[in-house]
Amino acid sequence: MSLSRFNALQTIENRLEPLPADFGEGRFENIASYFGENVFGDEAMKKYLPENAYLSVKAAVQSGQKLGRELADVIAKGMKEWAQEKNCTHFAHWFQPLTGKTAEKHDSFFSMTHDGRVIEEFTGSALVQQEPDGSSFPSGGMRSTFEARGYTVWDPTSPAFIMEVGDGKTLCIPTIFVTYGGEAQDFKLPLLRSMAFLDKAAVPVCQLFDPKVNKVTATLGWEQEYFVIDEALFNARPDLALSGRTLLGRPATKNQQLEDHYFGSIPERVYLFMRDLETESHKLGIPVRTRHNEVAPAQYEVAPVFEEVNVAVDHNQLLMDVMERVARRHKLRVLFHEKPFAGINGSGKHNNWSLGANTGVNLLSPGNTPSRNLRFLTFFVNTIMAVYKYADILRASIAHAGNDHRLGANEAPPAIISVFIGEAMTKLLGQIANGKKTDDAAVQRALDLISKLPNLELDNTDRNRTSPFAFTGNKFEIRAVGSSQNCAGPMTVMNTMMGLQLIDFKTDVDKLMAKGTEKEEAILMALKNYIRKLKPILFEGNNYSDEWREEAERRGLSNHTNTPDALEILRSKTAQGFFGKSGVLNATELDAFLNVQLHAYCTKLAIEAKTLDELVNSSIMPAVIRYQTELAENIASMKAIGMDDAADYQKDVLKRLAKYASEIKEGLEKMNKAFDKAHHAESLREEADILCNKVKPQMERIREAVDELEGLVDDQYWPLVKYREMLFVR
Repeated sequence: MSLSRFNALQTIENRLEPLPADFGEGRFENIASYFGENVFGDEAMKKYLPENAYLSVKAAVQSGQKLGRELADVIAKGMKEWAQEKNCTHFAHWFQPLTGKTAEKHDSFFSMTHDGRVIEEFTGSALVQQEPDGSSFPSGGMRSTFEARGYTVWDPTSPAFIMEVGDGKTLCIPTIFVTYGGEAQDFKLPLLRSMAFLDKAAVPVCQLFDPKVNKVTATLGWEQEYFVIDEALFNARPDLALSGRTLLGRPATKNQQLEDHYFGSIPERVYLFMRDLETESHKLGIPVRTRHNEVAPAQYEVAPVFEEVNVAVDHNQLLMDVMERVARRHKLRVLFHEKPFAGINGSGKHNNWSLGANTGVNLLSPGNTPSRNLRFLTFFVNTIMAVYKYADILRASIAHAGNDHRLGANEAPPAIISVFIGEAMTKLLGQIANGKKTDDAAVQRALDLISKLPNLELDNTDRNRTSPFAFTGNKFEIRAVGSSQNCAGPMTVMNTMMGLQLIDFKTDVDKLMAKGTEKEEAILMALKNYIRKLKPILFEGNNYSDEWREEAERRGLSNHTNTPDALEILRSKTAQGFFGKSGVLNATELDAFLNVQLHAYCTKLAIEAKTLDELVNSSIMPAVIRYQTELAENIASMKAIGMDDAADYQKDVLKRLAKYASEIKEGLEKMNKAFDKAHHAESLREEADILCNKVKPQMERIREAVDELEGLVDDQYWPLVKYREMLFVR
């Protein structure tokens, strides 16, 4: 056994001591007593801000009113007082650049006056805007490297919070990140634009049913899947440390076949980590509520209560950061990669999306009266129609290197975007679509039919777990989002396509009403027209099957199986119109976003290819050669004493070792040749295509041969920690 592998396993053995006497004696207060204690939320603002400042912040959150600089000074003063009472020494603008991670630049409250006096200050200008350099963040060509003037600008709709790291405390202020010219350089600004666009489009539709509606907000409930392994084992796997996934590794003989991990008892070390994580999350106002084992060994899930989409996205990004730090406290590592281990389930981040009005109603929840059900049906059908129209753009929003390994695998939906709505709704839409020409009697029959909708919220278990986009009672679940992704990307697309569709719907209804058609009849006529068009996107069967892929092709549905192909839609006039008409991204921003995503894809594959090459040459092949030498010496010794016939097993193993070693050598040569060609490509798209179609297949070929060798080489020689050692946390 290699020294690194031995030391990693020995470290785990040393950790397997009796649980401490104070196990389970953590924070026992009612969660409500400390929930949000590190958030400058409603209670803190009431206490530390004058009434006019408090009301102005609330107005900014609820209706988007702007805050003046003088008011910002007042808010900054109160925010600093609150933070310093909690022993904060620094503040930071916290933002979400296009890396997909969060970023922050810390500044001390400490300052000096012109005459050398030391003071503590935090002004409105420091709250509202900072210039954090930012030249090294991906810009997609919007800024030259030497043009470092990226700006962070306060987002008052997401509350400031205090981040505790060890004994240090920092006041973090959620912000957007823009260029000198104001172009979006992050995920938050497009999301905020999409929310405003959706609100503007949805309110007039809501007012067809209730004139009191004056605001519509998208809500999000994410389900974060992840793996947990011991830190020592993580450190002993260079591929995990450098690329986030195992580039090599033979599946364990026992993994998830018995289905005994799913919802099983949580291992004690992981349970301690989860409790610690939940406490930290609740202090930060992240309403995590659910924890459980997922299907694969060492895989888990955490999920919160639904929130307004901007805050929900911030909380998910914050949670991922907190998870990694809390895991290290427990000598564990969290893996967010979509497919860290081959042969078992990967991880997604299911995005449960819905719409709520200021009157307190969920617009995707069936009511108890025909009129309310017609409102529900309006938003329900328009959501599906939006997916039908813009499926390719939705697919592009979930495209990245990690998700390519997961989409279409045994546990994840395929790259084909379809919608599952369940038997009851399928039957209802069919009856409406097949109805005769609408007249007064037909309208009443349709309303009677709608009034008999089942209570889908009470019985929402009729789900198709293979569907990428499923209706689950009072929301739509987007299951194709990758576990490492920022939810803002797909949520921005979801909001935008829904806004565009609702504008089209309102236009269609208005045209019918202008011709004298009654409102309810006009709504039903428009919906019937949509239902007849969107049938190709509806699918209730097994999305994993080969038959569905063939059927989807006949229906005209796209099947973009890799990231470069999926992202190509962003070059189209359709995408430019989609983002341009809505004001979510201008042409420059869209082009920059595409370039950033392609560059990230190429970079990640390049890291994987280089890591694989190094691992094979410096670790795997030396171990194989040592074992080959031992076998050859054994065969020679057997022959020397006249027992050559007794060495058949050794000879067979030696031949197989040589065969796989030869395949590895050939695979490495082809991979490196293709990699060099990609390096000299004339465009990002060409580079991505070569890496995807030439380099990746050779990486898979090398892996297959190495994984065969893992099953042949003497265990004491094998240099890498094995799956059976990583996946069963002790």
